[in-house]
Amino acid sequence: MFRLQGSKVLAVDMTGDAVKAKNGSMVAYDGQMAFKKMSGGGEGLRGMVTRRLTGEQMTVMEVKGHGTCWFADRASEINLVNLQGDKLYVESSNLLATDAGLRTGTSFTGMRGASQGNGLFTTTVEGHGQAAIMSDGPAVVLRVSSQYPLTVDPGAYVAHQGNLRQSFQSGVTFRTLMGEGGGEAFQIRFEGDGLVYVQPSERNTIAGDV
Repeated sequence: MFRLQGSKVLAVDMTGDAVKAKNGSMVAYDGQMAFKKMSGGGEGLRGMVTRRLTGEQMTVMEVKGHGTCWFADRASEINLVNLQGDKLYVESSNLLATDAGLRTGTSFTGMRGASQGNGLFTTTVEGHGQAAIMSDGPAVVLRVSSQYPLTVDPGAYVAHQGNLRQSFQSGVTFRTLMGEGGGEAFQIRFEGDGLVYVQPSERNTIAGDV
């Protein structure tokens, strides 16, 4: 159902089924479509639309019908992820669309400094189906194995999947090491077996805090 036209446009072919997508991301459609704005949770989207805990809120729409819809967002590169009952962890700003059959939620991933008491939350997508995630520039998929853990700058992190343990190392980021940024900072460390998606252009972060 999901296919790419170029690297920055997602085409979704529908035959009466539905897709959930970032509000405002549809750029064209043909055929007969019905649109519904989803807010306040429900339909498994509670995790995506109630991220006010972190000062972040994402509005989602459901598109249902017969025909083709095209989605894009700020000329971001789009990557397709096939889920076979596993779980994908993705920054909400990097999630473009999911099959209607996939469940979405929010996962608590750790503390951002015990003194601040601020938690970090990541959107989760799980089940059987396809998800489309975005990156600023072509995403790179890095393998993590038991012998080779991976450390990622939070501004470059997009998503991860597999049997991975995530932890935070405070005190320095790659930017502060080079004399940029300031304040409390950290890196994200992954151990186990799985995949991590990173983007070549860092998003804006507050002193590396995300």
